[in-house]
Amino acid sequence: MSPDYAVVIPTVGRASLSVVLDALEHGSGPPPREVIVVDDRRDPGPLPPTHGARVLRSGGRGPAAARNVGWRAACCEWIAFLDDDVVPPHDWKKQLAADLEAADLDVGASQAGITVPLPQDRPPTDWERGTAGLADAKWITADMAYRRAALVHAGGFDERFPRAYREDAELALRVQEHGYRIVRGSRRTTHPVRESDFFASLRQQRGNADDALMRRLLGEGWRERIGGHPGRLRLHAMTTATFGLTVLLGLFRSRLALVTGAVWAGLTAKFALERIAPGPKTPDEVVRMVVTSVAIPPAACAHRVRGELRHRAVRP
Repeated sequence: MSPDYAVVIPTVGRASLSVVLDALEHGSGPPPREVIVVDDRRDPGPLPPTHGARVLRSGGRGPAAARNVGWRAACCEWIAFLDDDVVPPHDWKKQLAADLEAADLDVGASQAGITVPLPQDRPPTDWERGTAGLADAKWITADMAYRRAALVHAGGFDERFPRAYREDAELALRVQEHGYRIVRGSRRTTHPVRESDFFASLRQQRGNADDALMRRLLGEGWRERIGGHPGRLRLHAMTTATFGLTVLLGLFRSRLALVTGAVWAGLTAKFALERIAPGPKTPDEVVRMVVTSVAIPPAACAHRVRGELRHRAVRP
């Protein structure tokens, strides 16, 4: 018997949604009992053709809330989450069925392998390297199938995470705390690098507010628990503090402002060079790295403070 599963796709109306739905409609393998598209725009407009999928609304509250709306509306044994910007292979349904059929009863989730195509004729940019990190990330829901019982026991995604950031790892930890295992399946899905603008890396600093929530929920060792890399917040705080001190000392025309200014310039230059060195070093990329390296430390600190204040009442 083929596995009983539904597919839930949160979307913000990207044209790439059609690629995902095409793979589900025309690809080989046992079909899902239903496909649910959750429109997470505050002001929903037209969607690309949905190929008969059931469309629900989540009011622009973020992917965690959108996925909750989707899986709670489905009654299948398995809920397969796909992002609206991935490219499933033609036989994705067949591969998914094999992964689910191989799952023991204590398996709460099956994660796909993620392939991020990078340019072959040049080194990747900073933005492309960041996206490539998805290939090694744990528990990301770009392609993740959860047993519905595991979602019920864990309570679903924590909707206090408003972005596609940390909400998947936090859920995975809770699912495992309920005694389920999470395994990596044999299927693979492609996650292309989306186009970015000049300040894309600066906007990513909003995730520091979500890191504050992770610390509140999981304690100081939360990064190790999710297999994350050490953060740069302490260095960003030092850079921001030296800049503020330089401005303050400069108001009093103190010679110490030259010293603190040199420290700030050195820290900023080191950060920029670390981001420039692996990349293509094109003029556009260099300018982008220099400008955003100046702006990222104070932005990261501001978002972290905002997160700490917003989540100060949260207890583990």
